[in-house]
Amino acid sequence: MSQTKYIFVTGGVTSSLGKGIIAASLAKLLQARGYKTTIQKLDPYINVDPGTLNPYEHGECYVTDDGAETDLDLGHYERFLNVKTSQANNVTTGRIYQSVIDKERRGEFLGKTVQVVPHITNEIKERIQLLGNSGEYDIVITEIGGTIGDIESLPYIEAVRQLLWELGENNAIVIHLTLVPYLAAAGELKTKPTQHSVKALMESGIKADILVCRTEHQISDEIKDKLALFCNVKREAVIQSIDASTIYDVPVLMQEEGLDKVVLQKLALPNITEPNLNQWSQFLERHKNPKHEVSIGLIGKYVELQDSYKSILESFIHAGAANEVKVNIRSIHSEHLPDNNLEKKMKGLDGILVAPGFGERGIEGKINAVRYARENGIPFLGICLGMQMAVIEYARNVVGLSDANSTEMNGNSENPVINLMEEQKNITDKGGTMRLGAWGCELEDGSLVKEVYEGVDEISERHRHRYEFNNEYKETLDKAGLKASGINKETNLVEIVELPGHPWFIGVQYHPEYKSTVANPHPLFVGFVKAALAYKKKQTNASMA
Repeated sequence: MSQTKYIFVTGGVTSSLGKGIIAASLAKLLQARGYKTTIQKLDPYINVDPGTLNPYEHGECYVTDDGAETDLDLGHYERFLNVKTSQANNVTTGRIYQSVIDKERRGEFLGKTVQVVPHITNEIKERIQLLGNSGEYDIVITEIGGTIGDIESLPYIEAVRQLLWELGENNAIVIHLTLVPYLAAAGELKTKPTQHSVKALMESGIKADILVCRTEHQISDEIKDKLALFCNVKREAVIQSIDASTIYDVPVLMQEEGLDKVVLQKLALPNITEPNLNQWSQFLERHKNPKHEVSIGLIGKYVELQDSYKSILESFIHAGAANEVKVNIRSIHSEHLPDNNLEKKMKGLDGILVAPGFGERGIEGKINAVRYARENGIPFLGICLGMQMAVIEYARNVVGLSDANSTEMNGNSENPVINLMEEQKNITDKGGTMRLGAWGCELEDGSLVKEVYEGVDEISERHRHRYEFNNEYKETLDKAGLKASGINKETNLVEIVELPGHPWFIGVQYHPEYKSTVANPHPLFVGFVKAALAYKKKQTNASMA
């Protein structure tokens, strides 16, 4: 294809309608038709990136191979498409303004008054076209964060209006996602919110080409006709998006609604090849028809908001399907895990995952959870802070260093088995300064983790941390039985610890959940679910004997 085509996804009526899932589903369908497709997210908040945002505010912070701290929607993009994203796939208002101000400081605007239009909008347009101009993609889908009418989103909407005009007919379209609510008292679906939303979009100079209508109930042909008439869109371009049992159903539902066909027609692209969703369908079949069931305890500090651990939860879905196992997640707040009710909280678990996080709140609960898994032979996976807690627990309760800690929690600890990384000691700015992105790790011969990764010598995984395993204690811990089985040779950083003799006990400094996709479930999660199933079968057999 000579010219890259652009699709803009906007939202109206309310937030959290699932723009990211719709964008990822459409991209999946276009990809399955042979079109090279990518997605980018424009976020209207002024933070430069989500890295400094509280997980309660924004859900998890997703990390790419090239070290970008990004919106969690990029996780959906990667999980659906099995294609890596990068710095260019997520832009915030903060980053846009920062770039423009830097240019002004350097004198690039030659003393002109810097304004939202044209300077901010030009910067946005430049960022939008960055991926398209690379020549790698046929279609770029751009998701505009927020809701039409939000003050924060106005510069993005104006930039899209300009781009639609500049790119010309059939080169760019707008998909508007709205809500068609059901009023139980009246017993009917209401179209007025969608009409108002489309009107607000038109007031900004943008006409929606396609309407995607979120709904809890089937939208009748009559309502579709009404929406088409009053919202000024073609009847075939009114697409129903009904609530699905899983987000992975959405590509199939969008295909049934003909979303990809309408898009190709609007962009004047050939509709020759039917989407090949065989692999996707196989995954769905295994996911929906499991042969077994396990319960995994997710021990975290932000369990009240499911999005805080979004990638972990999705990784369990991928790994569950690979093992034909339904994984039931029991979220357990680490602050509520004192010694006296540990047994009660952990009862019935087939595996324990201690989640990533920052700060000292809930730390002792995480250490208690690690101890319970270790002493009771329950499969254990510790991620980032979870791995660090495993090291502290072992140092305290097996080695006998009762005051062992991380300098993050206790800067005066006499036994800092986890310490601030050397290159982090002079850093004052918190945003974007952690050890981020993909780093290599060599796996030890004969280790469990090497077996899990199917015998490969070296892996590359994504990181997000400031504190590390203190190598001064490596020999002591090793002699006591906690083995360092994965090392980054450049920095000599211990990336993986494991416990030989335990059924399945692995702690990793990196975030395996960021690399798990439908097409390639992460081997650590696959291995962990497999071990949890083996543990459950063993317990069942023992109780029957």
